[in-house]
Amino acid sequence: MPYKDFTHVNHWVFDLDNTLYPPDARLFDQIERLMAEYVMRELGVDSDAAHKLRHDYWTNHGTTLAGLIHHHQIDPEPYLREVHEIDLSALSPDADLRSAIIALPGRKIVYTNGSRNHAARVTEARGLDGIFDAMYGVEDAGYVSKPHPTAFEAVFGKDGTETTRAAMFEDDPRNLEIPHALGMKTVLVGRGTSAAHISHQTNNLRGFLSQIVRLADSDSQD
Repeated sequence: MPYKDFTHVNHWVFDLDNTLYPPDARLFDQIERLMAEYVMRELGVDSDAAHKLRHDYWTNHGTTLAGLIHHHQIDPEPYLREVHEIDLSALSPDADLRSAIIALPGRKIVYTNGSRNHAARVTEARGLDGIFDAMYGVEDAGYVSKPHPTAFEAVFGKDGTETTRAAMFEDDPRNLEIPHALGMKTVLVGRGTSAAHISHQTNNLRGFLSQIVRLADSDSQD
């Protein structure tokens, strides 16, 4: 049973976008449009060039922001405010997911390549506010984005993550390579190809966590 892989875990790390809410909410469509508009305006390029740059930066640097900082030395704070001014009406509270996360034994955090403010808004819209011990954004990693090793080093160092007793849930396979190398259990949320650095994959985070909780409850009663 795969859920037995988590009996030692007491530190749970969750990505935000397309992880704590389903991709069909299409929030990233809004974010991508705002990122392209920012690139067009600030770099003076047309739409096609902006989308190409954005894709190249995401591929080569982990995020559009990381590429913009590396190549153009932009100020990240105005960028983060602008691209996260999105409509969250597509999100709805998930009481079952909330209950499953609360029931996990140990410390629970959110770690996103977005901003802390974005994480706060999204978790509130999902009815997940107040259940995490901490939320970390790209600013907590000195604006270095996942999957760069120093980003994980900064955030896990701040939070005191004992990686050999931790699990991470992510929708981007690239962002699970370093956690796996650090000894964490890694769970890809959503569709994706299997890889050695991915311990498990699920299309149903709520159900996956609920099974972990049920196993933990069963073990505690034995």
